[in-house]
Amino acid sequence: MGRIKDIPVSIWRFYRDGFRNMTWGRPLVWLILLKVFILFAILRVFFFKPAMKGMTDAQKSETVAERITEQPHIQIDTIKQ
Repeated sequence: MGRIKDIPVSIWRFYRDGFRNMTWGRPLVWLILLKVFILFAILRVFFFKPAMKGMTDAQKSETVAERITEQPHIQIDTIKQ
């Protein structure tokens, strides 16, 4: 039973020692974190505006229900057989 408790500690030591010995590891981790921040924080503010801003809860639920249940608009007669 003691071996099961040692698994998280051994995993933590593995990653800790690995990052200590890396020369490029820390700058790459910071670069990845910066990219994730840019993707989720900055791009969301400028490009992904809330679509239902200013609607009441009833209007929001009505809009979602309409979008979920609407049928796709495909014209079958234009498809050549």
